[in-house]
Amino acid sequence: MVWESKSKNTMKERYTIRDVAALAGVSNATVSYVLSGKKKISEETRQRVLKVIEETGFVPDMNARGLSGKDTRLIGIVIPQTEPGAKLMFHNTFYSQLLGSIEFATRRRGYHVLISATDMTQDYLNLIQERNLAGVIIVGTYESRFWAQLKELEVPVVLVDSYCKNDWFHAIRIDDEYACFMETDYVIRRGHRRVAFASGSIKEDGVMQKRLLGYRRALEKHGIDYEEALVFEDVVAYESGVRIAGRIGQSRLGITAVVATADILAIGLLSGFYRLGISVPEEISVIGFDGLAETEYTTPGLTTVRQPISRKGELAVELLIENIENPRMERVDRVLQVELIERESVKQAADEGSS
Repeated sequence: MVWESKSKNTMKERYTIRDVAALAGVSNATVSYVLSGKKKISEETRQRVLKVIEETGFVPDMNARGLSGKDTRLIGIVIPQTEPGAKLMFHNTFYSQLLGSIEFATRRRGYHVLISATDMTQDYLNLIQERNLAGVIIVGTYESRFWAQLKELEVPVVLVDSYCKNDWFHAIRIDDEYACFMETDYVIRRGHRRVAFASGSIKEDGVMQKRLLGYRRALEKHGIDYEEALVFEDVVAYESGVRIAGRIGQSRLGITAVVATADILAIGLLSGFYRLGISVPEEISVIGFDGLAETEYTTPGLTTVRQPISRKGELAVELLIENIENPRMERVDRVLQVELIERESVKQAADEGSS
């Protein structure tokens, strides 16, 4: 619902139902119920809301979306677009699983989702206002210049897998640096010292940058020098893993193991090495990251670091709706745990104990 001021002493402004709720010290839903009369509200609360409306001079804009208390109950979901035209959410089952859990949890609470595979731009900020979104879940890292503008919209926001520096939005993530440290440390302890790093695009304050830091920390722990030549950067996609396998096969760098920052990359590596006649794990070991269901069915079975993908989505919805219903809710920053799943894709190298 949108409100506009009738005051003759101020310029006309547009207000959302959240402004009224904040001034009255109640939830957005309570204001909607007072206006629509569809649910019984205590007389004391009802009078408090009506008093705020009367004192501020706000009246419903009859041309606005959400007329007569019809809350859109619409939640925006922003998924990163790594390259123009890429259908990332369909090519990587990480996003399919995450989105599925978000949609299911949202539907159970009586809300609906509006999914956008886009960057966080001014166009999306406009969309939030035009569609009167109740809240937004943002996956990944975007340009920081838009965060302050997003805060000004006073829409509840939950960030998933983001390391943007802010004190405003809720955040759900894993400790990506530690998880990749654990992944790399496992491979090194299995006797491998020429360990490559296969990654998606490495961006400032992004997930891949944190995982690179974890990789480097594990090398340092075992006294192994970091070499930029062993870092293979592409996009997070199956085809990228196939390409990286080709680059590793031609590199002549003596690589005996590859730490992949995503299972979909690791599965592409398995396929790429197979096409080149390079046996996994006999000639080269591969470890993935995410714990996708597909990793159980690869040949060989893929060793991986499993993160709670579905739980991330469920928690994002829980936090967002709690904030929608309680605008004064304090910021929450939740870090979830990961676990190492051992299968057959990492070989015990002959020089174990040399590191």
